[in-house]
Amino acid sequence: MDDHKPFILTSISFQVAVFFTIFCILFGALWFNKEKTRRKKKCCDCDCSKKISVEEEEEGYKGYLNGGGEMPVRVTEGGGGGSVSMMEQLVPEITTHALSYLDYPSLCRLSMTNSSMRKAANDDSAWKMLYHKDFTAEQDSVMPVNGWKAYYAATRAIMNINAEFFNIIRDRSIPGMGAFWLNADYVKCIHTSGEVFSGYDAVMESWQLTFNWGQGVAFQIRDVKTRVFTDIAWVTMKTYVDDPNSGPFNVTNVYEFHKGQWYLVHHHCSVILIGAEADQQNIFG
Repeated sequence: MDDHKPFILTSISFQVAVFFTIFCILFGALWFNKEKTRRKKKCCDCDCSKKISVEEEEEGYKGYLNGGGEMPVRVTEGGGGGSVSMMEQLVPEITTHALSYLDYPSLCRLSMTNSSMRKAANDDSAWKMLYHKDFTAEQDSVMPVNGWKAYYAATRAIMNINAEFFNIIRDRSIPGMGAFWLNADYVKCIHTSGEVFSGYDAVMESWQLTFNWGQGVAFQIRDVKTRVFTDIAWVTMKTYVDDPNSGPFNVTNVYEFHKGQWYLVHHHCSVILIGAEADQQNIFG
């Protein structure tokens, strides 16, 4: 009988060790889960913790630039206190230069990571550099009232709207063109013929004639530049038609902001004169 005692003691010790190990594992798992949950909790109960998508942010900037609503803010979890990040330790000029290599979606996504990244990604100098890289350096002296980030988003929105104008032309869609123009008596359209059409009805008739005449041709849009104000914007560009007997053309579109939407109010298209042709037509000497 005594020969079994060592075996019994060893078995009990093994069971105690197994029980203690399982207890430690469960305790560690519970602590880790509790810590993870605590870190996920938002820092406050105010609206600053609300998440918005890139598209919602762009719409918000359009409204903000046009005098409505508040500046959209992108905040994500884990933005509270803590140690100083590597980004915060960099000289501001170095940070801005590093961010200049990012495109629009990347800069927006960077602002969603944490508070220090959001601060860096919302830097006005970074958005000014991005504006000049993506659009034009002509407006270096411009001081946007609501900052370069809002101005960039508004400019990008106008660019997208202007691109839709040429999609309507490619589709030769009269309903699309009718919805694109502001229904007002002062809107004007000047086609390549030089004839001026004034008033919504006359403008729509001119596009009806244009779409009915001949076959559509392929064309490319280049050198697009825009200027955006609170309720008015204009876009200039050059159009190159895949036809040796036509073009190229200078095009100007003017838009007005009405009831939360941009509408075309003026379109002007004229042939670019080249060489001797230009010298003969230069009425200013």
